[in-house]
Amino acid sequence: MANIEVRDLRVVVEATGAEIVRGVDFTLEAGEILGLVGESGSGKTTVATAMLGHARRGAKIVGGSVRIAGKDVLTATQSELAQIRGRVVAYVPQDPGTALNPALRIGTQIVELLKYHRPDLRKSERRPIIVEAMQDVRLPADESFLRRFPHQLSGGQQQRVCIAMAFLLRPAAIILDEPTTGLDVTTQAHVLKTVKDLCVQRGVSAVYVSHDLAVVSELADHVMVMYAGLDVELGDQAAVLGSARHPYTQGLIAAIPDARQSRVLSAIPGTAPGPGKTVGCAFASRCPYAAEECNTIEPESIQVGPGHSARCLRLDVVPRTLSVTVAGQAMEPSTAPQLLTLNDVSCGYGGRTVVKNVNLGVYPGECLALVGESGSGKTTLARAIVGLIGERDGDILYEGRALELRPAQRSPLVRKDIQYIFQSPYASLNPRRTIRQIVRDHIRQNFPRESSRQVRERVERAISRVGLPARVLSMLPNQLSGGERQRVAIARAIGCEPRVLICDEITSALDVSVQAAVVNLLQELRSDGLSLVFVTHNLALVRTIADRIAVMKSGEIIELATTGSLLDSPTEEYTR
Repeated sequence: MANIEVRDLRVVVEATGAEIVRGVDFTLEAGEILGLVGESGSGKTTVATAMLGHARRGAKIVGGSVRIAGKDVLTATQSELAQIRGRVVAYVPQDPGTALNPALRIGTQIVELLKYHRPDLRKSERRPIIVEAMQDVRLPADESFLRRFPHQLSGGQQQRVCIAMAFLLRPAAIILDEPTTGLDVTTQAHVLKTVKDLCVQRGVSAVYVSHDLAVVSELADHVMVMYAGLDVELGDQAAVLGSARHPYTQGLIAAIPDARQSRVLSAIPGTAPGPGKTVGCAFASRCPYAAEECNTIEPESIQVGPGHSARCLRLDVVPRTLSVTVAGQAMEPSTAPQLLTLNDVSCGYGGRTVVKNVNLGVYPGECLALVGESGSGKTTLARAIVGLIGERDGDILYEGRALELRPAQRSPLVRKDIQYIFQSPYASLNPRRTIRQIVRDHIRQNFPRESSRQVRERVERAISRVGLPARVLSMLPNQLSGGERQRVAIARAIGCEPRVLICDEITSALDVSVQAAVVNLLQELRSDGLSLVFVTHNLALVRTIADRIAVMKSGEIIELATTGSLLDSPTEEYTR
């Protein structure tokens, strides 16, 4: 018997009946991993959460079946679901910052999970289970670490705690919703290996939701590509990613950056349709191979190879091979004065020094990437630049003038010129305000003398530039996917026409096509003189966007060089 069986799953908008997910089918045996990929809003997270018997507010599961280890999730009562969730099927969320209770210590939260599902365990029996789970995800299990609160951990450490808690009870299935977006490359590699090994050793089936096709290629046995609520391509990982047949899958692959060479990233034009489009092929308006029939006939799933299917009416004209364009050389070293200069900057919080004696400069139009493992001080340094760290020594100069410690002490022009985009779109957007209000209020604060009409035009232009349709302006943040929320955060910042943009892992929540569009937008803004400080774990993306790279370790810059030089011939062992 299969470990996971999903049959004809259907999820709709409760108020209108418009379909969010329709007709999704797949089967997983014990130890197998399915990579669920697609753009934000494609329905992949909806499928994943439906496997827990859950639909987000405003949505409703109306059809199909989900059986995990023989248990029918969709017909279970609330009390039965409480036992199924955690013990039979576990969930690792995209944003650990909102999944962990900020008022409870890490150890307390882990113990509570064991007490609820395993009340038979004595205190002495719980300890080795916790130690093993923490070691599996490369975290310490000593008392000093377990007594920390979530805010005292880096984003990567928070995510590893969530993964440890998911495997703690040895479930039959695990749903991982973008679990490595906040992790540095070394930690990501370890966590992926841990997930793979645990699934094989313990017979756990996994559904891995991701926009990172490189991660999926390493981890998954099978891949399902989703678009507008449908599975448009499904098959073994090597077949789908190595010989993609659907134009949408090919578009996603063309948008992936490569650490070995700087590519021109190709974003898929247009935006995905909202729920409820049922006439013809949902991808037709964005497809370069679409014909008239695509607007009226919905394609059926067609076998294109052994265990490999795709939904397309034009498979006979879709090419079987992809071509990529190599990008030009990075920006020449600037002879202009530095726009932003850091002299012997040390900073931290709670009396603890996190960043030590950093000297850096950013030139007009330059992109400087900050890379390093979680906890290396990248975000702390980035926040010090914008004034969000209250303890700082050394000088930060903007156009040769020293910046005050806090934003309130700085001039309105400086606050407008230096904008910050946070890593977590869930925590940075006011949940009670509409998207229009969120972007409008920020722009109005920075352009107080402009008329309502001018501010409205800036809002609409900013939303359009990040690839969002105008309809999102009337929505609340919880009505958007994670990737859509991050695009709103980017729109809020670029709508102020900054000269320096601090980007803290801003593409970690974006699918590859939107990432490509955002990168191309940032490159366009750079041609107008915008400078970027780009904090990231994604070295392939660094190759595409950055002119220079600063590598951080334990709060210090240990290597600084041009992108090509550093990635091709790193001098430090840590960088290598």
